[in-house]
This record gives sequence, C-alpha cells and structure tokens, in this order.
Amino acid sequence: MFTKDVLVQNQVGLHARPATFFIQKANEFKSSIWVEKEERRVNAKSLLGVLSLGIMGGTQIRIIAGGPDEEQAVEELVNLVDSGFAEE
Repeated sequence: MFTKDVLVQNQVGLHARPATFFIQKANEFKSSIWVEKEERRVNAKSLLGVLSLGIMGGTQIRIIAGGPDEEQAVEELVNLVDSGFAEE
C-alpha cells in the first residue's frame, strides 16, 4: 500500500470535469486506488464514488493505492490534483 495526502488546489474542487480527468488517470493503472476524505473512502475509478465525497477546493484528501504500480499511480494522481486540473 502506498498513501499520500494532497490539498485540492482548484477552487471548485473535484466537480464533474476534474473528477472525470482524475478517474481517467486512475484507470490507467492496474492497482486498486481509493480516495479518502475525512473518514469516507471510495474507489478512485468510480465517478459516482468520487463525486459523492463532495470534494471542494482547499480540502485535504488522501490517495491510496495497492498493487503493482501503486507508487506511480499515487504520484501521478497527486501531480494531477496539484496542477489544479489546468483550471484558472
């Protein structure tokens, strides 16, 4: 298991468009990947799951992966979140 915390930078958080980018990236990996906000954990490859967390800008989330490419998966997803999903 590989875990990393990241602060959601973009103001609107993980709404439909950024969440879609996040899920597409998560689905590039073989590992099981989860997103955790407070005590709730959802499958990072599920749009409904990610949207159900209601992640707003300025929210701390945890990205967790387990599998053959877990470190790369977490690092790339953290980088995507850090980039603010290229939103201004």
